[in-house]
Amino acid sequence: MTKKKSEGANEDQTIETKKKSVSAVKSQKEKPVVAKQSLSGSLNSDDFDSDVFDSEDDASQRETEGGGKDSSEDELELHGHEGSDDDDEGEQVDSENEGSEEREVAEESDSSEDEVAPRNTVGDVPLEWYKDEKHIGYDITGKKITKKEKQDKLDSFLANMDDSKNWRKIYDEYNDEEVELTKEESKLIRRMLKGEAPHADFDPYAPYVDWFKWDDAIHPLSSAPEPKRRFIPSKWEAKKVVKYVRAIRKGLIKFDKPEEEPNVYLLWGDDSASDQKSKHLTYIPPPKLKLPGHEESYNPSLEYIPTEEEKAAYELMYEEDRPKFIPKRFTSLRSIPAYENALKESFDRCLDLYLCPRVRKKRINIDPESLKPKLPSRKDLRPYPNSCYLEYKGHTGAVTSVSPDCSGQWIASGSADGSVRIWEVETGRCLKVWQFKEPVKCVAWNPLPDFPILAVAIGQDLVILNTELGTDEEQQKIEELLRLGTLPEQDEAVAAIVSWLPDETYGGIKIKHFKNISYVDWHPRGDYLSAVMSAGETRGVVIHQLSMHKTQRLPIKMRGLPVCTLFHPTHRGMFIIATKKNVRVFNLQKRELAIKKLETGLREISSMAIHPGGDNLIVGSKEGKMCWFDMDLSSKPYKTLKNHPKDITNVAFHRSYPLFASCSEDSTAYVFHGKVYSDLNENPLIVPLEILRGHSTSSDRGVLDCKFHPRQPWLFTAGADSVIKLYCH
Repeated sequence: MTKKKSEGANEDQTIETKKKSVSAVKSQKEKPVVAKQSLSGSLNSDDFDSDVFDSEDDASQRETEGGGKDSSEDELELHGHEGSDDDDEGEQVDSENEGSEEREVAEESDSSEDEVAPRNTVGDVPLEWYKDEKHIGYDITGKKITKKEKQDKLDSFLANMDDSKNWRKIYDEYNDEEVELTKEESKLIRRMLKGEAPHADFDPYAPYVDWFKWDDAIHPLSSAPEPKRRFIPSKWEAKKVVKYVRAIRKGLIKFDKPEEEPNVYLLWGDDSASDQKSKHLTYIPPPKLKLPGHEESYNPSLEYIPTEEEKAAYELMYEEDRPKFIPKRFTSLRSIPAYENALKESFDRCLDLYLCPRVRKKRINIDPESLKPKLPSRKDLRPYPNSCYLEYKGHTGAVTSVSPDCSGQWIASGSADGSVRIWEVETGRCLKVWQFKEPVKCVAWNPLPDFPILAVAIGQDLVILNTELGTDEEQQKIEELLRLGTLPEQDEAVAAIVSWLPDETYGGIKIKHFKNISYVDWHPRGDYLSAVMSAGETRGVVIHQLSMHKTQRLPIKMRGLPVCTLFHPTHRGMFIIATKKNVRVFNLQKRELAIKKLETGLREISSMAIHPGGDNLIVGSKEGKMCWFDMDLSSKPYKTLKNHPKDITNVAFHRSYPLFASCSEDSTAYVFHGKVYSDLNENPLIVPLEILRGHSTSSDRGVLDCKFHPRQPWLFTAGADSVIKLYCH
């Protein structure tokens, strides 16, 4: 019966394909160009590949759409050379069976509609039988499936390297095609490799359901009494145990004894990987000999054999410099004499072993994980900035510098477009804008709350601006401070470097320097201001006194090009200067040489920041390294952190929280926990906390500046993408 059913099903299928092919003849007659394209496509079988490995939702739809196409192409190949009479007959059959064809397709779909039969129908025939043939099997219509031309290995390798989905492709030898796995199939394979169920919805630990118990049960499933065997020890098991005991006592059953390891060890061999060397004296390996070459041969080439003059020169050399082996030629291996120094060298080797000190070194087995410092959890070190809360947009060029005021309500920013802006921190509102002709290099807010003034470095000019954010009394004091009256007489050396001028554009003070200014820093008391000119060499650092309208040169001689400067936060008169290689600490009151020199070991210093306590310093470099110095401990770095792959543009300490940060041209900012203990016996605790991302790279530049909020654990970052970001906890 099953055979008849299968034969009937095959006949129905062939009838259906014939009907579909006849209907396809009409369409091929109307569009012959399309027929050629589809004919070549049927030989490549690209459409069939995509049907097999598409998702389950689209499989049935593609099967119904593609069925008519494939069968029509096969019919074209079979009846391509017939006359026009066949085409007319195909048109008539097509018009009659248009409706019945759709009904048959709908009726044939069943639960296995998602499965697509393989293209090759050879069954279990080994593919080795087809290795000398031009085809690998037959399709469902009986046509030969030709083998594809093998691509050049180099071309296929290059194509696979360029293809991002290459790891999903599998070569199917049965159908001679490449199959691309879908995401669902790759997930199934991954789960099976892990030993899990293929489907994610399968629950291996489903709750047990007792199908033989229910709530309204009146009678038990079985009213038979409990059998005795369930609570009485088994007599059969007792007999079996007695039988085994007797067999063991008589020796009929013998257990395998552990093999005894031989109590010998290698004397000349390399047993460094053996476990037995721990039981004996310390292993002394023999000397490594050079591998033999052509000259050690019994019949080497003439070029390796020294001449008589060279042999005479060897005799005049010292024994230490004389070559150990002189090549000789022999006609055969049988004529080679024994080695004359064999006994002497073996005796010397034994003397070396006897006379060398044999001290047993105890090796301490330590787990490498235990050597790692135990750092506290990041949850215990909160708060710290970890997410972007606000963006300040308005600049058209790269934002080169930011500076918050001491109250934390306002923030000033300078950009390469020549504008200086003041923003309200909590709302992101731009309050004021100053426009200059040159790009702004650095901005610095005065640290005193009574004097809301701003220092801006633009080219060779240092402009002191009145932000007009204070009260009326504060504004009167600021106007008196910024009013230039009779200027004190300057030294000739200072006058050649700096000149004080009134700023007619914005009503402030303009201090003109002889070189471009790269860095500006305020004294904690707000009266002194240092300016750094990187190209100024020995005259590259000057200190301005705002109340006296006076400029002072450093009474010391610098070595190297200055990069940045810092005033000590607690000690009066201490001044820190960073050159490209080293950091020096000076006492300006005593006018002496450097009282301390910090050796960074870096290629080029880019920035530095000092801890509010004044004893610790961090230095950033243009090679992505950051050094932490404990100035009371040593002149060398306590820790060197390699975190950024590109140049570090700035580093910053928080005033009240144990936080410090670094920003780099790789468009990231790193936040660290850095706690300094009052106990001098305890080292500072440094823990990496967060990597802040969000800025985009512009002209190979990322984050150009970063500053902490003076009161909150917030971080401001200025990017080359003309955006300022505020990161909060």
